[in-house]
Amino acid sequence: MSNKLWKVVGASLIGTTVEWYDYFLYGSAAALVFGKVFFPHSDPLTGTLLSFLTYAIGFAARPLGALVFGHFGDRIGRKRLLVVSLLLMGGATTLIGCLPTYNQAGVLAPILLTALRLVQGFALGGEWGGAVLLVSEHGDAERRGFWASWPQGGAPAGNLLAAGVLSLMTGLQSDATFLAWGWRVPFLLSAVLVAVGMWIRLSVDESPLFQQALAAQQARPTAEQPPLVAVLRHHWREVLTAMGARMAENISYYVMTTFVLAYAVGHAHFPKQTALNAVLIASAIQFALIPLFGALSDRVGRKPVYLVGAAGVGIWAFVFFGLVDTKSFGSLLLAVTIGLVFHSAMYAPQAAFFSELFATRMRYSGASIGAQFASVAAGAPAPLIATALLKDYGSPTPIAVYVAAASVLTLIAVLCARETRGVEMG
Repeated sequence: MSNKLWKVVGASLIGTTVEWYDYFLYGSAAALVFGKVFFPHSDPLTGTLLSFLTYAIGFAARPLGALVFGHFGDRIGRKRLLVVSLLLMGGATTLIGCLPTYNQAGVLAPILLTALRLVQGFALGGEWGGAVLLVSEHGDAERRGFWASWPQGGAPAGNLLAAGVLSLMTGLQSDATFLAWGWRVPFLLSAVLVAVGMWIRLSVDESPLFQQALAAQQARPTAEQPPLVAVLRHHWREVLTAMGARMAENISYYVMTTFVLAYAVGHAHFPKQTALNAVLIASAIQFALIPLFGALSDRVGRKPVYLVGAAGVGIWAFVFFGLVDTKSFGSLLLAVTIGLVFHSAMYAPQAAFFSELFATRMRYSGASIGAQFASVAAGAPAPLIATALLKDYGSPTPIAVYVAAASVLTLIAVLCARETRGVEMG
């Protein structure tokens, strides 16, 4: 393992951690704060529903980010686009920390919040594909699952950081102080994290596979199809595979890490800090698990590991809410942790799996489109649908059915896909 590859892995991991910190911070704040700060005249559950709606709107911009960043990432390189995505995400998150509340600015406050959420979604739509490709295209086929899983660790690391900072603020402050100004501090902290991420990300080299493919194209200058057209013409089956594979992974994650905060506090009557601590500990465990599942996918294949995760999370959904309803911290922690164990089995091999489905000159577009278009149907409405189901039925059972249905879709998509372990990427 060369120092060069370690540097690329580290830069991708730190960059994605910062991006996911910004993104998950919004989700956690939507569950705990935004309903009261930006929608204060609604009843508590409706306020949460409205704040989750602004959260879901951010997902609408992710496919656009995938298209724009994918196009230019396949034309001019991965590294430059990753720098742009980090700046956009960090800038939007910092500005959220400066927003006026509804009581200060009226309806303008939630409008500005929604606009900045759209910028976050656009940035994240371009971030994921570039980060995992930069590592996948530097590594070798034999251990690609392991090394490419490290940027995936940015999701639990970002969630861990976001939940940790919010937990610290709620622990040190009264509810009134936290609602008055304490919730802003984690958002303003993003400016510092982005500066660190930029310093590291600017120091890495461009993907060697991309450089080779670009040189080959320049050596025989012929008319080249736009990456989006090439993907949809030659790799539409792979795009559908990626979208299907994302359904259970995306829906289960946002139900078990974002919606659970609102459910645990509002329905099971846990203190805010207790709910945040459960997500925090479970995210730390997931961070350690992801490279292990990535390495396992190098030994037994991407599909077997992914299938176990999809089936497991569909079954666990029916146990999950029963454990939360016991009102025991240990049961809450167990519910979230086991849910994230199954999620890790899908999320860890996903980076290598999706990267191996596409050719180099259309890989950024293909992987990003497959992943981010699915997020609109999966992760975007997940907390919103879960909240609405709880409001309509007064029971979490329909939510478990919803997660299980997503698992069935993912099982079908992955079973129909080809195994990609060990393929040479060209």
